[in-house]
Amino acid sequence: MAALARWCVRHRLVAVLLWLIAFGGVGAAAAVTGSAYSTDYGVPGTESSRAAQLLHQGFPGLGGESDTVVWRTTPGTVTAADVEQTMTRTLDRIAELPGVASVTSPYQGGDQARISADGHTAYATVTFQGQLGDIGKNEARALVDTARSAGTDGLKVALGGNAVGSIESQGGHLAEIVGVAVAAVVLFLAFGSLAASLLPIATALIGVGTAYFGIGLLGHAMTVADFAPMLGLLIGLGVGIDYALFIVTRHRRSLKRGVPVDQAAVGAVTTTGRAVVFAGATVCIALLGLLILRLSFLNGVAIAACLTVLLTVAASVTLLPALLSFIGPRALSRRERRRLAEHGPEPEVPTGFAARWSAFVERHPKKLGAVAVAVMALLALPTLSLHLGTSDQGNDPKSSTTRQAYDLLAQGFGPGVNGPLTLVTRVGGAEDKLALDNLDTTLAATRGVASVTPATYNSAGDAAYLTVVPDFAPQSQATSELVSRLRSEVLPAAEKGTTLDLSVGGVTATYDDFAHVIVGKLPLFVSVVISLGSVLLLLAFRSLGIPLKSAVMNVAAVASAFGVVVAIFQWGWGSELLGLGRAGPIEPFLPVIMVSVLFGLSMDYQVFLVSRMYEEWRETGDNRRAVRVGLAETGRVINSAAVIMISVFLAFVLSGDRVIAMFGIALAAAVALDAFVLRTLLVPALMHLLGGANWWLPSWLDRRLPRLSIEPPQCRATIPGQREDETALVDAWAKERRTDVRDIPG
Repeated sequence: MAALARWCVRHRLVAVLLWLIAFGGVGAAAAVTGSAYSTDYGVPGTESSRAAQLLHQGFPGLGGESDTVVWRTTPGTVTAADVEQTMTRTLDRIAELPGVASVTSPYQGGDQARISADGHTAYATVTFQGQLGDIGKNEARALVDTARSAGTDGLKVALGGNAVGSIESQGGHLAEIVGVAVAAVVLFLAFGSLAASLLPIATALIGVGTAYFGIGLLGHAMTVADFAPMLGLLIGLGVGIDYALFIVTRHRRSLKRGVPVDQAAVGAVTTTGRAVVFAGATVCIALLGLLILRLSFLNGVAIAACLTVLLTVAASVTLLPALLSFIGPRALSRRERRRLAEHGPEPEVPTGFAARWSAFVERHPKKLGAVAVAVMALLALPTLSLHLGTSDQGNDPKSSTTRQAYDLLAQGFGPGVNGPLTLVTRVGGAEDKLALDNLDTTLAATRGVASVTPATYNSAGDAAYLTVVPDFAPQSQATSELVSRLRSEVLPAAEKGTTLDLSVGGVTATYDDFAHVIVGKLPLFVSVVISLGSVLLLLAFRSLGIPLKSAVMNVAAVASAFGVVVAIFQWGWGSELLGLGRAGPIEPFLPVIMVSVLFGLSMDYQVFLVSRMYEEWRETGDNRRAVRVGLAETGRVINSAAVIMISVFLAFVLSGDRVIAMFGIALAAAVALDAFVLRTLLVPALMHLLGGANWWLPSWLDRRLPRLSIEPPQCRATIPGQREDETALVDAWAKERRTDVRDIPG
């Protein structure tokens, strides 16, 4: 690390130019190649995936993206002459738009199924020439503008579908701008120097920006979910600014001690940079744990997020020291530079609230520990009612056209029309066709079915499908029960004596299959992630107690964060008020992604906090002193870092995307609880109660474990190239320690 830091400082202009070239080059390549993200969240090998594959093979004409135009009249009907003329003219204009393959109108061919029984609501289906990823924003916007231009006081027009939803949920870059702005304010308040506060922002933006464009290129090489870039931004901005904050803080401390700028930058990377690399490695290991699930689109998410973390770490230990050497002493505020010039270097000891809080925790570990456990348990309770399922456009905000279209369809045709089930099969002989022709009657009599279309055969006659509209909404538990009933009872009975093998597909079936696979693999996934993180902590701190406590704390942080998510998104506590839409189930892929991300982020603070405690323990052998000093010296920087990360994560609620908003709130809640309840309250309280047992390790295991050294962010390691006068300063610092927090009675 020292050699790398020295090179970056000595060749600072080259280091900065290399990063700018990488940023511009990857960005240009991404602009030329375009994006290739996937919206297919199906799980290979499941029945819903098989149904989708059969439908694609037998009916390739159904492969294009389909959106819906819905209109409702009051007080007249949709079959009134003026309404029919207006909407027919509008649909004809839509059919001529670029990218539109066909428009199915309720006014053509006597398609009464697209007109509600009360005559007030109707809908048309717009089929595009390509899949969702092939539809440009301009094409989707033209559809919305053309359709909504037909609306009047007595005629309400709304649109639903994935293409429309893709532009409805676009919040621009407001989330990133707000998050970065808040982080900049917090950094300025912490440092008092504009230059120092801008460096973590600049470093994070370069690293995250390069990764963002790199994820676009990655989508051409493997399956990457469409939310992966936004998730990468979410994680990268949070950890990138935090990592840079730790290094800049260490650099500033060295400057206050009179260390020259270049040596201070090298020393910051040599010490804190090692902790940053270790923390980043733990995040990547947790993210790569997603690979054991063997789900293609989650593999892409894991690698994309890991790429973002790697590039932010790389920028922190290479670009940042170069920038620090550029700004020189301006890393300190004017007042700090003036004080340094007038009074010379002064030792910096933990004082104020951090020192008082550390002593307070030492005096009341049982009471404070009990309060922390109660808070975490209370917030974790909603997790027990976690419902994984279909979150659709019915959960969008009321103001969105997709939510209005969803509600209009549900009002006019019943809630099930928003998520019909598709039954697909290959067809053999006459017995198969006879059974299929009679199947719609059987299905119509099935509990939970609102309507059924007759079997539709392809041109070759070797494949067929039926569309089943449930009585309930796609995300309803009753619809999931209908899927199970069709698969286990109704369809097996209909298949007897034939070669039919009917597969149930559709939105609800797909998400139910996904949830079933995820729940089945979740124990293995969590076990692997916890085990890998515990092994790293075991090697770093040579203790059995530290990894065990960390594992429990990480589980507590995840459970409590999910409790907050369930309360807001599933129970609907304030979701409409926050502009997050109506309450609904939690996406099936959210738990595994959140577990990996939260475990990695939780490990960061554990590393930075316990590293300082471990250093003091090795020096003094006094557990009470080690815990008190570690908390006092790292508490302030951890809390500052947490405020920045929480601000960045919460800003992504403004993205307009429900899934990203879930990620943002879950991560913000986890970081807040981790920093303010677990690491600065429960962890030190437990470590005071356990005493020397915190650091116990069997001697036979100690001899066999490899040595792994981590320098904490606030360590007192000697700066490379330290001069004799700096050594004298350190000696003076040691003398002054007799009156600081290290020696106050607990």
